[in-house]
Amino acid sequence: MHLPHQRGPLHDLPDDPAAYDTVLAAVTEEALARLTPEGNLEHPAALDDIGDTSLGITSLLALAWQRAKDPRLPEAVHRSLAFHLRERVFTEDNPGYPNLRRRDTREPYARYVLEAGAHPIGDWPSTVWALLQAVNVLDAADGLIDDEQRRELVELAGGYWHWLTESTFFNPQEAGNQAIGCIVGGLMLARHLPPADGELVHSRAMSLYVDEIRARRVRDRGALLPPEHGGAYDNNYGPISLSFLAQAHRISGEEIFAEDGDALARYIDARLTAGGYDNGGPRYSEQHSGFESVLGLRYFGHRIGADLGRYRGDTRWGRHAVNGDGGIDGHFAFMLVWQIQDATRWHRTPSKDPVRHQLRAGTVSVAFDDRMTPSLVEAAGTYYLPAAVNRQHGFGPVTDGFLLCRPMGETRVRDLRTDALTAKLVTKPVVGRDHVLRHIRSLYVTDGTSLWVTVAVERLDGTPYLLAGMPYAEDDGDRVRRTAEADVTAAGALRLTHPATEGADHFDARSETTQQQAAFALAADPRGYGNPDEGWRHLVASTAFEADPAPGAPEDLHVFAVRHGPGGPFTPAFARTPAGLTVRTEQFTALIGDPAGDARGEPELELQPR
Repeated sequence: MHLPHQRGPLHDLPDDPAAYDTVLAAVTEEALARLTPEGNLEHPAALDDIGDTSLGITSLLALAWQRAKDPRLPEAVHRSLAFHLRERVFTEDNPGYPNLRRRDTREPYARYVLEAGAHPIGDWPSTVWALLQAVNVLDAADGLIDDEQRRELVELAGGYWHWLTESTFFNPQEAGNQAIGCIVGGLMLARHLPPADGELVHSRAMSLYVDEIRARRVRDRGALLPPEHGGAYDNNYGPISLSFLAQAHRISGEEIFAEDGDALARYIDARLTAGGYDNGGPRYSEQHSGFESVLGLRYFGHRIGADLGRYRGDTRWGRHAVNGDGGIDGHFAFMLVWQIQDATRWHRTPSKDPVRHQLRAGTVSVAFDDRMTPSLVEAAGTYYLPAAVNRQHGFGPVTDGFLLCRPMGETRVRDLRTDALTAKLVTKPVVGRDHVLRHIRSLYVTDGTSLWVTVAVERLDGTPYLLAGMPYAEDDGDRVRRTAEADVTAAGALRLTHPATEGADHFDARSETTQQQAAFALAADPRGYGNPDEGWRHLVASTAFEADPAPGAPEDLHVFAVRHGPGGPFTPAFARTPAGLTVRTEQFTALIGDPAGDARGEPELELQPR
């Protein structure tokens, strides 16, 4: 079974001017065929996300006219713009809308659904989108729309801005992408106003960004991130926020947007596998955006020198939003406009700089969470998620049903690279049920094809084993599909186990249920509103690789050793030396220093290919 939203890397879509002109030509023909006598360009089947969609297609037609001067387009733009101004501008309060600060202002807003009171909660982002579609039309207005329509559109955009920032609470859904989008709308609107008015809007936009977005950033994996639906990062909306930051920097030149975009881009690069798969979020776990992410990933990938275009998107939305039958939908059209206007090229070479929360070389990568426990492992085309045992999630030794991976003190990291190998040593103090402080030293080594993991810890009671991840998905070329198998070898006995108990809180990787579906089933709120990251934490048990201790370890240690990916014999040997623990495999020799570290307490590591 293929994962529906994990498709091709976004940088695989042609993005030269000729390719974009072909896209706009196709949009033009479909829009002209759809245009109703009233001027409506909405998809006939559209029910929600609708308040801005006709205007969005109008903005694409305006851009197409600007580039190709198709004589059919001025009349179509005039009629469709008149339709929006006449039929899609609402000034009476939507019954049930909970986020107003002032009632009966008669200020314009866009509705998420057209029926009064049917679903008012989505009106704030719909109005942000309508503002963005409007300013894109204004940017292309010269020679295309008459003075009266332009005056009405400027007045409408100003009304949208005031409703968003004064008449309602700002960012009521705690969604960073929506909030930064609103700031972009204000910055773009300011350029179409008289200088004094424009300066007021620009100043208000910047103060909102600093006080309401930047001041509320959430820290994850060492980065400060715009919060998304109550969480630090969402793999659908996070890259969309990056696109809004790119546009904010493009149009304003304000350095604050570049700084924050660089930080978010580096974070995305660290959490993203070499194959472009990602997992996790407070709104969606594995539903990725498509064209909405291109601008930000391309713009900031170029700035930080990282191949962010490897990010796998939903290529059904590779150019623009579509409805169920594949027909164009104007929702998010502003992102297509901006990515066409931006001339930045994809940076296609991986960054070589070591990053604390990632190990990456060739087709192998490990993304680490805040606790420096792997959150996602990729090797030999297989993607592994942290496994679950007794409601505990992660990678690490298990003794008496207790998973040792949560740090009780400072976690220290040492990166090392040779001509052939890339390695990361993580030293982590942990406490088990017996309240004894132990030090786990986890060594990750890759040659770009396979991943070797060696975990050493002071000797444990009972029959410990290493929880070595859950095989979940694999790359079959241009798609990602579910799997419950993987090429894994261990120095001790190795088992691939599946939960013996059925139920929503037991995840069997052999089932057709996706991780996102399972996470939403465990979330406190309905799908689309519940936090799947929070729901997934309620998982009791999952499919898991379990590796027994490796033979031949020093008497005072338990050592676990596994290899993810292809290779020949795997018979590692271990020896205690005055300098630490020596690990010898068929591919390398490593010396893992004492847990106390060097004079500053930092981990010591030596590595030589064999």
